[in-house]
Amino acid sequence: MTAADKANRLRSLQNESVLLLPNAWDAASAAVIAAAGAPAIATTSAGVSWSQGRQDGQALSRSDAIGIVARIAAVVDVPVTADIEGGYDDLTATITDVIAAGAVGVNLEDSRAAGGPLHTVEEQTARIRRARAAATHAGLDELVLNARTDVILFGLGDLDEVIARTHAYAEAGADSIFVPGLLDLTALRTLAEAAPIPVNAMAMAGGPDVAALTAAGVRRISLGMAVAQAAYTTARQVTLELLGKGTFDSLDGALGFGELNDLFTE
Repeated sequence: MTAADKANRLRSLQNESVLLLPNAWDAASAAVIAAAGAPAIATTSAGVSWSQGRQDGQALSRSDAIGIVARIAAVVDVPVTADIEGGYDDLTATITDVIAAGAVGVNLEDSRAAGGPLHTVEEQTARIRRARAAATHAGLDELVLNARTDVILFGLGDLDEVIARTHAYAEAGADSIFVPGLLDLTALRTLAEAAPIPVNAMAMAGGPDVAALTAAGVRRISLGMAVAQAAYTTARQVTLELLGKGTFDSLDGALGFGELNDLFTE
């Protein structure tokens, strides 16, 4: 598929059905997720940052982040959408480079830094328009732009603020709205009914399942950093067992060497 084909495929998955995204953080995790049947790959800024020895929260350099996107896109055939946080040091250059790396979608947040403050609505709509213009200039009008608002996550406003930003972001060219921290089904239903674009929710253990989120009108469900957290938790569990009881039961059920190795070409 061409980049445009992949972008259109990604858009159709969230417009015409429910897009389920277990997020990857490196080439190997992406290859495993794709081989398990995921129709698209999304990156997680937290997982990517941790894999590079950095904290999450716009602390990663553009070149480091995009380098990982390129390696992910090189090992999977499905559409890749990249979490570019706030756009790094130069939003136009980031969009240009992430498209060159093979991504056909981006996740662009409206927070200036972890915890806030947020860009004003006017600032963020201008940034979304700038991202769309950069995509056009890079030859990918079809780029899927998932606009993330941190209003709820950072406790900086209410649902009315989210809805207002959703309409403004959609008018500026966003293809979907991502509201991490919002898992109340009544609120999600209200947002989905009011939004002119698909709603993305970040699922979590103990929260509503896919069926409940879908019934509330959510059309894109991602896991954010959770898969990376689970992988690193397994690493800690194996180590504690090895150093403690001296046993290896935590390794039971692990993917085989050949199964993993065969996911990659030489």
